[in-house]
Amino acid sequence: MFLLITTGIVGGVSLWLIQRLGENLPIIFFGTTIFPNNQVITSGSPLSPPPSLTDSGTFFFPTKVTPGTIIKVSNSTSMALFNRALKNGFEQQFPETKVIVNTQKSNKSIQSLLMGSADVAVISRDITSNEKILGLTSVLIAKDEVAIIISPQNSFRHGLTQAQVIDIFQGKITDWSALGRSSGAIRVINHPFASSTRQIFEELILKREDNKNTPDIAITTQDTDTSILRNLGTNDISYMIYSQITNEKTVRIIPIDDHTLEVPKYPYRRSLYYVYKKPPSETVDLFLGYATSPMGQQIVTDTLMK
Repeated sequence: MFLLITTGIVGGVSLWLIQRLGENLPIIFFGTTIFPNNQVITSGSPLSPPPSLTDSGTFFFPTKVTPGTIIKVSNSTSMALFNRALKNGFEQQFPETKVIVNTQKSNKSIQSLLMGSADVAVISRDITSNEKILGLTSVLIAKDEVAIIISPQNSFRHGLTQAQVIDIFQGKITDWSALGRSSGAIRVINHPFASSTRQIFEELILKREDNKNTPDIAITTQDTDTSILRNLGTNDISYMIYSQITNEKTVRIIPIDDHTLEVPKYPYRRSLYYVYKKPPSETVDLFLGYATSPMGQQIVTDTLMK
């Protein structure tokens, strides 16, 4: 009789459990909550919206910009030219807006972005892993080339290999006679340590090797292209961002590995990035939507080719 009663109770509870599960209702059984199969468990709070396209680096041309909008852009020295052109284009496209372009070193531009004094930082390198951890991300805006330059009065009429360039800028080749020219001590005119152009040169050409202690390096005292051009003599060699010297008559560009800057195989190309905090703010959406649009890209291309 006891076994019959126990069996009936267990059977009744089992039937009740099956009915509750069929109705997708949770059950508390001996202190344990049982959820029916395929039921979504939620905290009861509304779900977060899916990430917008801008979070993945996709921006759209702004159709309307509120008058009085101010966008703060901090760019490196070598990127000031095309950012001023973008600033002018944006302000003409959207009257009663203002784009403030502040020129400083790449690292300081990143600091301004992290401190909130800039909406966008423009640098000539990709962001580091530490910068990504801090919530920064980047968008490729353009590519440019680094040119190895000498004076037109220099009698050297050959090209250089990448290995020869490294040896020259690390002080291993110190006389033009080693390169097939008449004898003369090579004087390398370098950019200052904090220069973004020097940084991309060391990463792109010297393969991240440090040249701070390299002998026979003459370091300019001013971080300007004109100071380097002004100091370029008949035995000197230096480097420059190509877009800054396209129409410059006071320099001659040396082919590298038999490739001139006009061909795709030219080895010394750099990438230019816009950096912003995730998720992008409204001002970031506006400016990068303009900069990455066909109109903005045409301005960048035209400026870099001048």
